Amino acid sequence: MLLKVQPKEVRYIKLGECGRWAQKSFSEGVLCFGYHTIPHQVCERKDWNGVRNLLSDRRSEGAKTAGVTEVRTFYEFGEDCLWITFADRHLWWAFAHPEVQWTGDGTSYDDPCRKRKTINGWRNTNICDKPLRFAELSSKLTKVARFRGTICKVPEEKYLLRRINADEEPVVARANDARRAMTEVAVEMIQGLHEDDFETLTALIFARSGWQPLTRVGGKLFDIDLEMEQPTTGEIAFVQVKSKAGQATVDDYLERFRGSSCDRFFFVCHSAQEKLTLPDEPGLHLFEGEQLADAAIKNGLYDWLIEKIRIVS
Repeated sequence: MLLKVQPKEVRYIKLGECGRWAQKSFSEGVLCFGYHTIPHQVCERKDWNGVRNLLSDRRSEGAKTAGVTEVRTFYEFGEDCLWITFADRHLWWAFAHPEVQWTGDGTSYDDPCRKRKTINGWRNTNICDKPLRFAELSSKLTKVARFRGTICKVPEEKYLLRRINADEEPVVARANDARRAMTEVAVEMIQGLHEDDFETLTALIFARSGWQPLTRVGGKLFDIDLEMEQPTTGEIAFVQVKSKAGQATVDDYLERFRGSSCDRFFFVCHSAQEKLTLPDEPGLHLFEGEQLADAAIKNGLYDWLIEKIRIVS
């Protein structure tokens, strides 16, 4: 059973200006932190008033308070704090040991002057090893990357933990339930179509997917119901439409396709009489059941189905 992440605190940390210490942090497995003008000994003895005095160059009391809070957080938050950052178009996260290592003696301001060793390193995947890509995260969370300071609280902590723990969003779960119900109804409606309407539906699915007809629906072209062209690639599709079919029918039309000059073969059926299969080869496609219903829904044909079934009923 996967162990879920359950931190006491969550903080964003910027690993150097514009993230310049990020790769060092990831490769060494550390949290890198600056504030070079603040001596390590002052922080170790938790002299936060002393730290505030050392930040006298800051113009406002609020800026001084923010600085003290950042330094204090880095020193006082324990192993139960989840640290996150953004780099290489991913969200990264880690927990860290509480001990702070001072590395500032004789170093330039270009390098971090203090570090905390991470527990098991940094990760840019969820607990199921799926990448946590920046582009796939809500802006409500990723906006923290624009924070001008170094350490801050994280908006949308619950959302963040759901993503790390691979938990489905509640609204997405409801949407998926509704989509499954919609697909089940679409399957039933498609099975209720007259064969001519079924051919029209198939033609509409292809047309809305970018294919253009070379033969009209119901045409008399030998051995083929629809011949479609993909203008972007120049491919020609052999499309066979059957309300009901068994494997022998699929095999028969597959052989006819192999004898044609078409590039792709589509067999479309709404009521298979047995389990239908096609060889695992490029360019061969079987549309039936839920896959067919899903294609109709994605191409905006759900209302069209309702109207056709209403006429029949």
